[in-house]
Amino acid sequence: MELGDIRKQLDECDSEIVRLYEKRMKLSEQVACAKLESGKAVLDKDREREKLAKVASMCSDGLNEDGVKELFSFLMSMSRKLQYRKLSEGGRHINIPFIPVDDIREGSPRVVFQGDEGAYSQLAMKKYFGDDVASIHVPTFRAAMSAIDEGSADYAVLPIENSTAGIVSEIYDLLAEYENYIIGEQVLKIEHCLMGVKGAKESDIRTVFSHPQSLMQSARFLEKHDWKQISMPNNAFAASKVSAEKDITQAAIASSLAAEIYGLDILERGVNSEENNSTRFIIVTGQKVYMKNAGKISICFEVPHESGSLYHCLGNFIYNGLNISKIESRPIEGRAWEYRFFLDFVGNLSDPSVRCALTGLREEARHLRVLGNY
Repeated sequence: MELGDIRKQLDECDSEIVRLYEKRMKLSEQVACAKLESGKAVLDKDREREKLAKVASMCSDGLNEDGVKELFSFLMSMSRKLQYRKLSEGGRHINIPFIPVDDIREGSPRVVFQGDEGAYSQLAMKKYFGDDVASIHVPTFRAAMSAIDEGSADYAVLPIENSTAGIVSEIYDLLAEYENYIIGEQVLKIEHCLMGVKGAKESDIRTVFSHPQSLMQSARFLEKHDWKQISMPNNAFAASKVSAEKDITQAAIASSLAAEIYGLDILERGVNSEENNSTRFIIVTGQKVYMKNAGKISICFEVPHESGSLYHCLGNFIYNGLNISKIESRPIEGRAWEYRFFLDFVGNLSDPSVRCALTGLREEARHLRVLGNY
């Protein structure tokens, strides 16, 4: 056969496939109506397994069995998503007990950040809440989460991602562990400064203190000098140490706020080699609230340890026209080779398409949690 003739027959096949697909989806709508009345679940894994085995057995050529299984797996996935939409429109959708609010910065919020005075988390806090915010600081991220649980703070400011170093994995694990929720975010441009005691010059320096990540990010600058590098728990602690010891040969790499707080002279600004270095901080609270104009949603969930399970879960977002902006995975403690997925997507909890997508995801995933809308 000529190529043109083959393509003509393919077009005829495609037209028939489209006609049958539309017929199948109309039948799926009727299934959704029946399930809405009966309260029956959309996903029936046993029936789907039987169906896949049956259609595979219809193949005249055994080489097509896997392809037919994949095709019908996709068709059934689309059918489920249509049913989720119809059920959601009929009022049978996931319960999302989050309350919309106008602004969390009104009143006198109490905010906790990790690190000493002068930490970048404090800078992010001031940028989000203002300079006059009432705040406390704690030594660890876990202590910041606990401060909300214990009632000593209304909000916590935590770093979750750096543009050069990647995610802060501990924060993801704590979000899964604690019943706290993201209500805002603040992106902060990171500018590391070399600082010393009053009157010190760069030529006086022999030892530099800073957080290991800051030392790494400033490696290109530090390579020009024969200085001893000593790691500290955080940058603000390094600045505090240099200030307290009043040694002209010591310097710290920290924020400009740290220099101001601890009375140090900035010897060089922007010593980090990556000019576009930024950190994304999240604002966390113990209340299930979100601001009315929120446009990003964070969730976490687990999936069955089966082929295609993650693919079908993510299909709920594609079907409802929602843009996934980020996905990360973290190992689940005590369960070897099993993972929890963290996902950010564009949307607001009041949107019907969001509720529909989450309704479908709840049916197909395990332990779905909405981590916040912000």
